[in-house]
Amino acid sequence: MLRELTKREIRNFLQHPIYIVCMVLLPLFVTVFFTTLMDEGQPVNMPIGVVDLDNTSTTRKLTRMVDALQSTEVVGHYPSVDEARAAIQRNEIYGFVLFPRNLTSKMISGRQPRMSFYYTNTSLTAGALVYKEMKTMCSLASAGVGQAMMRAKGFTSEQMRAFLMPVSIDLHTIGNPWVSYNIFLCSMLLPGMMLLFIFLITVYALGTELKFGTSKEWLSTAGNNIVIALIGKMLPYTVIFFSVFSAIMFYIFGILDFPAPGGYGRILLISVLSVLSAQGFAVFVFGVMPSLRLAMSVCSLWAVLSFSMVGSAFPVFAMDAPLQSLAWLFPLRHYYMIYQLCIFNTYPLSDVSMHIGIMIIFTLLPLLTIKRIRKAMTTYEYQA
Repeated sequence: MLRELTKREIRNFLQHPIYIVCMVLLPLFVTVFFTTLMDEGQPVNMPIGVVDLDNTSTTRKLTRMVDALQSTEVVGHYPSVDEARAAIQRNEIYGFVLFPRNLTSKMISGRQPRMSFYYTNTSLTAGALVYKEMKTMCSLASAGVGQAMMRAKGFTSEQMRAFLMPVSIDLHTIGNPWVSYNIFLCSMLLPGMMLLFIFLITVYALGTELKFGTSKEWLSTAGNNIVIALIGKMLPYTVIFFSVFSAIMFYIFGILDFPAPGGYGRILLISVLSVLSAQGFAVFVFGVMPSLRLAMSVCSLWAVLSFSMVGSAFPVFAMDAPLQSLAWLFPLRHYYMIYQLCIFNTYPLSDVSMHIGIMIIFTLLPLLTIKRIRKAMTTYEYQA
């Protein structure tokens, strides 16, 4: 029976290109798209402006300094704050530096002039990076003036260093020393997109049995055994999804060399758990609401919410208590926890046993709705 069901399903998705497109082509396209989009690790040369009301050699040197920083590039000089602000509102620049009048003379005389910078935080990443680079430039300018004044007073290099930098920072970025957004985001985005495709194709494969009136034939091929029917139907999709998921993992961890000190064995384990839990959850949703349109809508919503509830951009422990509880209901959240602890940080699998157990529970969820699925396939009529 399983062989006949598998052959039937293979013929089915070979006759409908949408399956191949959503199971293979789109996941591979999304993988290449996101990894090449952020291949430089961090955004570089983000456009900023300068409002130089002092117009001296010192302010021109400061302009060259901020232009030389990695993340920023000076693309415009504006005569007033109003014009620079209008440029921000037109999305031409992400921020600008204001050098006020008499800045140089006040710096030389030690009267502590005020240097201002403005930036947009509409884009969180761009705003944070522009803020960091502008603050770096102002700190370097302040330290340069202080160093010149202390040198004129006869201070030694050691004395100047102790005064200008009383605390020396020894920074070690663990796991992602390059601070690469490619590693930070793609290790979550790509599996999340893959789970989205699994949700939709699983529901679509079941819903089309009702839509095209082939549900009774499907059950008849399985000897009217709904368990065998589901296993035989899902098996080809499981193999294909696992192959594509594993290929994506090999691409980002093997070819792009994303850090994975936990080893490839754990990567394969997390691939199997992710595919099976996503399929189980999708079958469960279809069993609760055996309607192609409604079940696909719920799965789409759940997959999109997963990107917020996963905890990579905003930590789950900082969310409200109801949201912290809700986060346990997303397969992507458990994927991310296993990846973060066992693959990225080499903790033992025993530390994520609860997350592994919940992904297994997701896989077994269809058992709760299996009778309802059988009833839907034998009695329900498809409604567009």
